[in-house]
Amino acid sequence: MFYDLNIPYSANDTHLPRTLAFVSELGYNVVALNHSIVGKLPAQITCAIPDPLHLKDLPPKLSIRRRVTLTLTESHQNARLAELAHAYDLLALRPIDERTLQLACSSLDCDIISLDLTQRLPFYFRFKMLSEAVKSGKRFELCYSQGVLGDSAARRNLIGNASQLIRASRGRGLIVSSEAKAAVGCRGPWDAINLAMIWGLPQEWGFEAMSKEPRGVVVTAQLRRTSYRGVIDVVYGGVKPAPVEKELQDAGAGKGKGRQQAANGQKRKAVEDVEGGAEARVEVAEKPISKREAKRRKHQARLSGVDQNGGTTKVKGDSLSTKGDGERRGRRAEGRGLATFGGSRMNDRLVSYRH
Repeated sequence: MFYDLNIPYSANDTHLPRTLAFVSELGYNVVALNHSIVGKLPAQITCAIPDPLHLKDLPPKLSIRRRVTLTLTESHQNARLAELAHAYDLLALRPIDERTLQLACSSLDCDIISLDLTQRLPFYFRFKMLSEAVKSGKRFELCYSQGVLGDSAARRNLIGNASQLIRASRGRGLIVSSEAKAAVGCRGPWDAINLAMIWGLPQEWGFEAMSKEPRGVVVTAQLRRTSYRGVIDVVYGGVKPAPVEKELQDAGAGKGKGRQQAANGQKRKAVEDVEGGAEARVEVAEKPISKREAKRRKHQARLSGVDQNGGTTKVKGDSLSTKGDGERRGRRAEGRGLATFGGSRMNDRLVSYRH
């Protein structure tokens, strides 16, 4: 997207619709109509640019912003800059000497610092002063239309001042605008980039001066106006979608069930608890048992004499095995008794032999 943030606006300008249509044909997507103020600010600050514009045949794809440029001549104007910035989308300051330039770079809140480069400036640009403004989010504007359509002195001053500004800023924090009062003063985006290359700005930085840098200015100014301290912005989330028919039916069924429970004298929570317990018992009953559990249950049934049908009967095999175990225990006891008796007789014989 390409930006041109300086198209002069006048309420009596009949060539403005033609200029905007030509700018759109050149490939620009966003333009800013500029209203200039020189001297004392009015008592009641209002936007001089109507929104929306009452112009015919405006390009539908062209986004239009409202901008005001204040020429710094008196120091008491600085106290009302916040009120002026709130009335427009963009706020630009135009210094006339080194003192006002230092003031605009250091302490004044603005979006753009626009210099009249067609005039001979009585001071030099310094990197420390310009870098301070760039770090705070301000951008310096290079306007080419007055130098292209002006006389030789204007072109000479434009080339010299633009080259000095590019050198002092090291090519950072610059935007390129037209400031064209008619369609004849407008140039295409790539023509403006090639013109900036003559002044000493590399092509990739010239492309940023026509797209990335002005976009950052527009977004930052919008956040400053609509958000809290430029950090938090309230975004419109849209209209809540209508509920689906199935959800409405489910909600109606739930309400009917609640009314039926109230008529029966039951509380909804108690009914839910009963239903939850019944569902839990069904789940436990339907849950399959493992092989170990089946083997354990079978063993318990065998010991207690409970068959698979749930009746209580005596198992013959167990009684026979119990009887056989008793006979075997009796035989073992008799054998131990005989062995003890025989052992005692042998001991008596050995004692009598020794004597």
